[in-house]
Amino acid sequence: MGRKFFVGGNWKCNGTTEEVKKIVTTLNEAKVPGEDVVEVVVSPPFVFLPLVKTLLRPDFHVAAQNCWVRKGGAYTGEVSAEMLVNLEIPWVIIGHSERRQLLQESNEFVGDKVAYALAQGLKVIACIGETLEQREAGTTTAVVSEQTKAIAAKISNWDNVVLAYEPVWAIGTGKVATPAQAQEVHAALRKWFQDNVSAEVAASVRIIYGGSVNGGNSKELAGQADVDGFLVGGASLKPEFVDIINAATVKKN
Repeated sequence: MGRKFFVGGNWKCNGTTEEVKKIVTTLNEAKVPGEDVVEVVVSPPFVFLPLVKTLLRPDFHVAAQNCWVRKGGAYTGEVSAEMLVNLEIPWVIIGHSERRQLLQESNEFVGDKVAYALAQGLKVIACIGETLEQREAGTTTAVVSEQTKAIAAKISNWDNVVLAYEPVWAIGTGKVATPAQAQEVHAALRKWFQDNVSAEVAASVRIIYGGSVNGGNSKELAGQADVDGFLVGGASLKPEFVDIINAATVKKN
């Protein structure tokens, strides 16, 4: 049972109705491998979720960029997991480094969010990654292990979780982890699962890479044994996102 390649497009806080329709048209016309080869999920801002879900081709799916940590109620400005389920949005991104940094979301808070979203029936793209200071201090493995441990402490089933390793120093900076650097961290994470969760989860959980992935570097990154796909930022708003999806064919060969 191979791990199916996964490509997520995180549109972040971008887009107008017209721009969104244009991106969706590009995706709908794209020639990409079938669902047996690659799973494609795009994540527009909350306000565009229903529009994108309505217009998007049926073999691609939609994700929210965040959701609240518990049942809805008096939480002004938040969107609950239950609302996403009600809108039939299957996926949610949780713990993106921008939220960890800008909104001080802690490892524990992210773990709670992942557990709550899964309990409501959502599938989760859970994000982890180290800062430049942490990498230069040689603590990358310790940092991502701690972040993963905080999630593992709250959940027992990893079937509906994709883990996205995104080195913070590579997000939107144009700096990319080399394929060897990405593979090294992905392999360390898989070993962490082997040692702390189970051999089955270590073998089956998809660990995807994010951080300035583009049409030019995606094939080489996809060739790494433990890189199971991508979470793409800026490039997911451009036609080259199609090239990144097509990098999935590297795994088939």
